[in-house]
Amino acid sequence: MVNIIWVAVTIIGILFAMINGTMDKVNEAIFTGAKDAVTICIGFISILVFWLGLMRIAQEAGLLEKLASLFKPIVRRIFPEVPPDHPAMGYMLSNMIANMFGLGNAATPMGIKAMEQLRELNGGKIEASRSMITFLAINTSSLTLIPTTVIAIRMNYGSASPTEIVGPTLVATLCSTIAAITIDRLFYYRRMAKRR
Repeated sequence: MVNIIWVAVTIIGILFAMINGTMDKVNEAIFTGAKDAVTICIGFISILVFWLGLMRIAQEAGLLEKLASLFKPIVRRIFPEVPPDHPAMGYMLSNMIANMFGLGNAATPMGIKAMEQLRELNGGKIEASRSMITFLAINTSSLTLIPTTVIAIRMNYGSASPTEIVGPTLVATLCSTIAAITIDRLFYYRRMAKRR
């Protein structure tokens, strides 16, 4: 569906430019956008390689396991249906820790694996389980300690202080995560009350 929307928007834009005689501006925007995209991607690669390297060092040093064990009691309370030693728990913790360090690209494969494991726990049903919905809400709101992607963008565009976004990001993502868990629980208990 998203592909259809993008194609439709592109075709409408080109037709509009042809009618108004502004195709030269469209061509200019295409090439300028492509150049900016390559510049941003190269900047992202350097930042992401650095942070992924640090994550690898932290993993080899056992720091990630300590962080996971620190958050495990909290995550077990949020996901009471998931057995503590189930692979889904490990994938969810890894996903959350990667998101905390702003490594959304590195967190995605772990999130997909977590969803696969949660689906197995749900008996392979198409309908999402309580844990799947909660995980999606937390993953979307994603508490972030170090927003590496935003820092990379700010560095690429010559920000005088690219890391000053850390404090506001921490506050905003903490609020969004608390809101996501609260809303998730409200809807869950409301649904359970209707079933009774």
